[in-house]
Amino acid sequence: MKILDNRGLEPPHPMMRTLKSLESMEKGEQLAIINDRRPMFLYEELDEMGYSHETEAQEDGSFKITITKTGD
Repeated sequence: MKILDNRGLEPPHPMMRTLKSLESMEKGEQLAIINDRRPMFLYEELDEMGYSHETEAQEDGSFKITITKTGD
């Protein structure tokens, strides 16, 4: 699983980096991103694009979002 650390980046850079990384994913592959805040706008994009996602709050206040490509 690839991990993309977006901490310290101002919006919209975390979302742009994440979407760019998702372009090359195959069905069933996963990407974990770490953000300073919950990516509320990204969730809508992921749902529309056919990706599932799970968010876990981290001890340092950041959020780890595991994204799985479920569609073709």
